[in-house]
Amino acid sequence: MRFAKSLAAAVLLSTAAFPAMADFPDRPITLYVAWGAGGGTDAVARIIAVGLEKELGQPVNVVNRTGGSGVVGHSAMADAEPDGYTIGLATTEVNLMHWLGLTDLNYTVYTPLALMNVDPAGVQVAANSEFDNVNDLLQAIKDSPPGTFRATGSGQGSSWHVAIAGLLNDADIDPSKVTWVPSDGAASGLQELLSGGTHIVPSSLVEARGLIEAGRVKSLAYMSSERSKLFPDVPTLKEETGSDWQFGAWRGIVAPADLPDDVRDRLIAALDAVYQSEEYQEFMSSQGFGTRYLGGEEFGTFLETTDASFGETMKAIGLAK
Repeated sequence: MRFAKSLAAAVLLSTAAFPAMADFPDRPITLYVAWGAGGGTDAVARIIAVGLEKELGQPVNVVNRTGGSGVVGHSAMADAEPDGYTIGLATTEVNLMHWLGLTDLNYTVYTPLALMNVDPAGVQVAANSEFDNVNDLLQAIKDSPPGTFRATGSGQGSSWHVAIAGLLNDADIDPSKVTWVPSDGAASGLQELLSGGTHIVPSSLVEARGLIEAGRVKSLAYMSSERSKLFPDVPTLKEETGSDWQFGAWRGIVAPADLPDDVRDRLIAALDAVYQSEEYQEFMSSQGFGTRYLGGEEFGTFLETTDASFGETMKAIGLAK
């Protein structure tokens, strides 16, 4: 009788101590996005959320936490309780913000779950721009006084800023000659381009797709080794200029550090299933998004090596603090 009572007490204690782990998830999950609604990151987050809801059997609510060149949203991902109920779609800025001195935040404060997407940058201008190729644009920048040209599409020192700064540096043009205008993402940056407030938006072709197809924006070059399947008529930067400069923005799901192993494994398995699903692949293909998957530790290694590589680039172009 004493043994039975002791065993029952131990079971009750164990159940009370770990109620969420055994049944994870048993309530809705929040998925933070550090950029505004309507942009590429928001679109990817929402298709992932739909897939996770099917895999986990719980609502997944996408919450846009913008501001601070990505610091606000990425901080929210890192500062949440490490219980699996708050995750985030982290972006390239994780490998950039700390080099800029904007925050101490870096990839080590997260539990890496899955890399889901990589998209190279394009060089977008308004359809009525006088420039029809990237060589003429670069020559005009080189010949003009500093500040004549303005570019936008993300926060100060964030992914698309590094994309254009690296391109200018590679072309032997001082990156500071083009003024960077911070924005909450490509969607707002492209609207600024249409209004005449800026001249260049170095975003992904996916983010500019609607405006390109509507004839309001044109893309002059693609920062990749191969042409885009979405817009095969857009030449690569190397084809146009001979430059080897390439830049792509990545997106991956992370959780706060110290996530319990069983919750981590459950989320990784669900994300793998989402990535492999017909719905995800069809959406990404139809929208022109690039797809690449790395799960768990492989994603962690990717974060580490990419961080070091971006640091070298940012030091070379004078953005690192």
